[in-house]
Amino acid sequence: MQKVIAAGGVHQDEDGWWIDDASGELIGPDPEIERPETEPAKTIPFADAFPELAAEMRRSRGKQKAPTKVSTTLRLDRDVLERFKQSGPGWQSRMNEALRAAAGI
Repeated sequence: MQKVIAAGGVHQDEDGWWIDDASGELIGPDPEIERPETEPAKTIPFADAFPELAAEMRRSRGKQKAPTKVSTTLRLDRDVLERFKQSGPGWQSRMNEALRAAAGI
């Protein structure tokens, strides 16, 4: 293709395809824009391409449990909620434990 372009007598259209000036025949795409694949693309499994990420995903998936909690709406005094939130991450679990203790379960 580059020899044909170098020899002249061709021009490029707006889509990057080369056209023979004499015949108006479509010759091919610009080799710098589009390079046809000579072989079909080969795919490999995700775990082979990214082994560390796949292992991490397997580990985190193993830590998941069946949902045992129920989402609900509860109105609380602001100071009670703030006290639990001040204790940092996991405050919802600590609040659940306090409610369990208060309910005697």
